[in-house]
Amino acid sequence: MTLERLLDAACAVRPATGCDDVDGVPARVVARPTSAQETSALLRTCSAQGLAVVVRGHGSKLEWGRPPERVDVVLETGAMAQLVEHSRGDLVATAGAGMPLSRLRHLLSGARHELVVDDLAVGRGTEAAGSTLGGAVATNLSGPRRLRAGPLRDLVIGVRLVLADGTVAKAGGKVVKNVAGYDLGKLVTGSLGTLAVITEVTVRLHPEPPQVRQVLARVPHERLAPVLAHLVASQLAPHTLEVHAEPGGHALVSVGLGGGPGSTQRRADLLALELAAPGLAGDAVAVVDPEHTTPEEVRHVVPDAGRPWSTAQEVALRPTLLAVTARLSGIPELVQVANDHGLTVSGSAGVGVLRATLPEPTPVATVLETVTSVRAVTTGLGGSTVVLDAPPTVKSALDPAGTWGPVPGLELMRRVKAQFDPGRTLAPGRFVGGL
Repeated sequence: MTLERLLDAACAVRPATGCDDVDGVPARVVARPTSAQETSALLRTCSAQGLAVVVRGHGSKLEWGRPPERVDVVLETGAMAQLVEHSRGDLVATAGAGMPLSRLRHLLSGARHELVVDDLAVGRGTEAAGSTLGGAVATNLSGPRRLRAGPLRDLVIGVRLVLADGTVAKAGGKVVKNVAGYDLGKLVTGSLGTLAVITEVTVRLHPEPPQVRQVLARVPHERLAPVLAHLVASQLAPHTLEVHAEPGGHALVSVGLGGGPGSTQRRADLLALELAAPGLAGDAVAVVDPEHTTPEEVRHVVPDAGRPWSTAQEVALRPTLLAVTARLSGIPELVQVANDHGLTVSGSAGVGVLRATLPEPTPVATVLETVTSVRAVTTGLGGSTVVLDAPPTVKSALDPAGTWGPVPGLELMRRVKAQFDPGRTLAPGRFVGGL
């Protein structure tokens, strides 16, 4: 009996093609369950047959982490993309794991609600579709607005998931103040699909700000430390504090503000006035409406600064992508060191989480040397360096330790994996320590 025939009793199954490879590892079939029950039936069969399963939403972050040891089944979540519930009074929503973040944003906008998560999945191929809700949870996707609402793991208040043996489990609830049961939502957040298959997520929402403004400043590297220190201590309640810096150029600092009409504009104008003071950004400061401003307009109002938006040409190749963190006071040093090594840096200086990229043509030896050097700096600054993605030649030269760096609690993580997935059914080898 073929694998397709074996699995089609559980859900729709089709043969895999080259487009279904997972980070260079070929798959055999693609399964598309429509519910937790179909997912359960599929995983029961896969577990009994010793088949390896990798979960895929839009595939925008499928190459993050290490290549899996093997892939028999790609489990697509796209058929589980419904908005199950939107409780407007409680500011809570429940949706299927395959729900695109862009569509969820549209569905919630009628009530002027939003899930405060930045979709950072941009790039090649299917990545143009952005992230799904389940994919965002599986990778702990958090961007600049984390400063306002906290990381995604704090916004997840309930999950429905299917374990590797087919067991359907549910944790949390549909209210923000819920303490029932184990917090499986936080456990699976950031696990890259190695512990369970998420089929449904309940999230906490926030009201959309009636007005938003963005203060942009071109900042020479020698002034970046006092500018960021001033902004971190600001009493003007910024929603975001971003920095973007390319080698050889000035840094672009961006501060997002939101709130009532009028008051937001006044706060933005006041902050711009503060930043224009001697010793800070000087006269290279502008206030814009981010909802109606293009990247070209940004470069016009704040010339000679880094570019906060990538163009299609810039993301066409597969860069080496690092997640780098440091304490807030160490961000200026981290930005300078990264630029000195040829890295372009973008991210939240308000929470100390940045992303750094090297273009694909960079020689492998240079990439490895850069990762080692930057990791030493981030460790000294109380943070870490993780290689999220890289060209195949770089990944093959990196061992798991080189990808993830030091991982506290690795033995505990191994025991958790053994408890949830003793047969190593789910994405074996993709996560830290070969989990």
